[in-house]
Amino acid sequence: MYKKVELKNGFVGMEKEVAKTWKEKDIIKKNFAMNEGKKYFTFYDGPPTANGKPHVGHIETRVMKDIIPRYKVMKGYKVIRKAGWDTHGLPVELEIEKKLGISGKEQIEEYGVEKFVKECKESVFTYVSMWEEMTNKVGFWVDMENPYVTYHNQYIESVWWALKQMWEKGLLYEGHKVMPYCPRCGTALSSHEVAQGYKDVKDLTCVAKFKVVGEDKYILAWTTTPWTLPSNLALCVNKSYEYVEVKANIGTEDEPQYETYILAKDLLDKVLKETPYEIVKTFKGEELLGTKYERLMPFGEVERKSI
Repeated sequence: MYKKVELKNGFVGMEKEVAKTWKEKDIIKKNFAMNEGKKYFTFYDGPPTANGKPHVGHIETRVMKDIIPRYKVMKGYKVIRKAGWDTHGLPVELEIEKKLGISGKEQIEEYGVEKFVKECKESVFTYVSMWEEMTNKVGFWVDMENPYVTYHNQYIESVWWALKQMWEKGLLYEGHKVMPYCPRCGTALSSHEVAQGYKDVKDLTCVAKFKVVGEDKYILAWTTTPWTLPSNLALCVNKSYEYVEVKANIGTEDEPQYETYILAKDLLDKVLKETPYEIVKTFKGEELLGTKYERLMPFGEVERKSI
């Protein structure tokens, strides 16, 4: 039988005693110095931004990340465990914009870019002491005395050096990628930055009329992204759905004015709910394949104008 372990000060008290022992005997630095001359193991850990307070999510990830380097040290590897601070990016800029009561690049330029950058540099270390306290409490072994800082020239030059190596090895290429874009900030956004500002909103949509080439009729198309219409190249139809050609009165009873529309049969009452119409014919969407239509806006040559 094992003797019962008595915790006079509870688990928190035990953690404090362990942390005190580590500090008194310099255990963490001794661990960092282990396995000199042995094979290196590198663990890449994305650095936090110190102008925000640490939260439970940081604690969870730091505990998990701490396990791997410790294990590798025990297996005989030399592991450099260097802390870092991420001092670039929109979160820092937005924090200072709020502090100064300004918004957008124009007002930043009016305030002075150099002064704005200085404010950003000073703000990124606002909560360093809180990060250090949290790191020590959870027992995350990392060198916080000599951290790398992403705005330091040494770090920036190392990034350019790495890019140069990749370029010389033919590992970089130019391509195109659809990215979320913030018109206020004038920059692309990462998925993380988009998620930070996620909220449900109601947005307007529109139904556009595409004139069929050589015929006095229009195909109606609904879109949630009207800003893409100037460069529209094709419309989507479902080959198995039923579509209708209707004669709609867009005028009045006294002065009728008719236009011919093509749209999905199931959407008739939604699209033309306030417009009198007469069904001319019903047909499958397959009949629309290859139909050509005129470009929606009279500028910019666009090819492949077909369904």
